[in-house]
Amino acid sequence: MLRILHTSDWHLGQFFIGKSREAEHRAFFRWLCDTIKTRQIDVLLVAGDIFDTTTPPSYARELYHQLIVDLQPLGVQLVVLGGNHDSVAVLKESAELLRCLNTTVVPGYVSDPSQHLLVLKNREGAPAAVLAAVPFLRPRDLSQRDDFRSSAGVEAGEKQLQLQQQISVVYQELYQAAQTLATELSPDMPLPLLATGHLTTVGASSSESVREIYIGTLDAFAASGFPPFAYIALGHIHQAQKVGGTEHIRYSGSPLALSFDEARQQKYCLEVTLNVADVTVEALPLPCFQPLLSLKSDLASLPALLAPALQNLSDGQRLWLELVLTGDSALLSDVQIQLEQLLAALPIDLLRLRRQRPTDVATIADSGLSLQELTPADVFTARLVQEDITAELQTRLQQLHQEALALLQQAELAVSTTGESV
Repeated sequence: MLRILHTSDWHLGQFFIGKSREAEHRAFFRWLCDTIKTRQIDVLLVAGDIFDTTTPPSYARELYHQLIVDLQPLGVQLVVLGGNHDSVAVLKESAELLRCLNTTVVPGYVSDPSQHLLVLKNREGAPAAVLAAVPFLRPRDLSQRDDFRSSAGVEAGEKQLQLQQQISVVYQELYQAAQTLATELSPDMPLPLLATGHLTTVGASSSESVREIYIGTLDAFAASGFPPFAYIALGHIHQAQKVGGTEHIRYSGSPLALSFDEARQQKYCLEVTLNVADVTVEALPLPCFQPLLSLKSDLASLPALLAPALQNLSDGQRLWLELVLTGDSALLSDVQIQLEQLLAALPIDLLRLRRQRPTDVATIADSGLSLQELTPADVFTARLVQEDITAELQTRLQQLHQEALALLQQAELAVSTTGESV
């Protein structure tokens, strides 16, 4: 028996609208160590995007290396794959050193298949599976192969098709090489064959935090392009899911919500158990390390909508909030001040404020308010919300409008008192 814990897309070093995720990642790593110990995990498999950027901050690298140290007493084999956010050079710089700590790092693709084949061992130290460890496949890495060299004058669409075919060839070659190795290790009963990948597959559900993995508009890789591995551990998509309804091709998803549209997702790690005849997958729910909430509301309804989320907060926790203002509230010129007053005593950090644009220009008229009931600032704000601009730019334009309005009012006052034009 072999137990694997499949995870991906840690994005160490990410800042979420100016907020550090360091505390969340530390809590996640504690959960990882506890889970590996209690469930007797043999292999921890990380399918790409260890870091959020190619130049991760020093504390993110420290977290990464400290986790490897903390895993040593647990006897778990660690396999780390490079993702599209990762720098091959950054992952490679410590790869040889980490090999001494039962950790295999595969930063990027190389044409030698043997460099991507790993033997996974069980608790007794016996070979239990062969892994085709495939990181994020960059077009420039694939072009190093003589049979994959690109030619001039090829249309963009044809290049995309060629790239998908090349990815399929890589997996087919590694599958055949893994078969050979598995038979050599265990002639009487060939070992199960596993693979990894960091890419988008047909039918996968993504979120706003998932960026294009290739420059351009490459269609997703068809799941039919994978050889018949017993299990394929995928990364890049942040929502845990099966591919094509199959049990053996899975995205583990990210352990943290990386955008507000992931706020309502339950996050998981996947425990994969390989027996002699079958493979079973169990989704292990992750705790919510940092509550996020995206709301669409007017000012009057906001307290009631916030109440359930506030009740679920643990001691010391704060809620990170995205608010989309609707109705007449979106037209108010002093809405920022009102929000600050409303949220001041609550454990809430308002990270993003947006105003819902009216469906047509006649919003003010439809509201039932006359021009006599509106201030110039209200009218200007109503006009601003018709534009697709950020809340920060709206605030700045409102400030400039107020300054211009004040100058105009001063000029009008001077005319009324002196009778002279200004």
